[in-house]
Amino acid sequence: MAEMEKAIFAGGCFWCTEAVFKPMKGVTGVVSGYIGGESPNPTYHEVCTGTTGHAEAVEITFDPDTVSYDTLLDVFFATHDPTQLNRQGHDVGTQYRSGVFTLSDEQEAAARAAIGRAAEIWSGEIVTEVTPASTFHVGEDYHQDYFVNNPHQPYCQAVVAPKVAKARQKYAHLLA
Repeated sequence: MAEMEKAIFAGGCFWCTEAVFKPMKGVTGVVSGYIGGESPNPTYHEVCTGTTGHAEAVEITFDPDTVSYDTLLDVFFATHDPTQLNRQGHDVGTQYRSGVFTLSDEQEAAARAAIGRAAEIWSGEIVTEVTPASTFHVGEDYHQDYFVNNPHQPYCQAVVAPKVAKARQKYAHLLA
């Protein structure tokens, strides 16, 4: 068995991103949190102001023998709009930016290659940042498994559920 690896992606609201990756084969954990900012201990309320520089992100732990980093990247680019600068739909601000936070030179090269593949399926310019990972700050407990724990919350019904349904349909073969 291979050693577990990590990937860190920011694709708008972390509730959506977490819900897409959590049921995938080979994914052993998904944690919602914050990355890319200056504040040493960011809170959700601070990050929501857009003034800390952090993005809402997920840290994915995965078994590379079961699911590759390249596959995770392809799912990431297909399940959010990487052409929207500092926003996803009605969620607007730098905290909702598209980003791949890399943990090695190999991940950086893979992310740049994935942007090339994503450019073939999106009509606009890909604005996803590719940045070496800084400190990942785990989000508050109530953000973890948010969609699973709050499926009837209006935002989950209107935004998360359709995104998850699309991902499940397109990537059914990757689900556990």
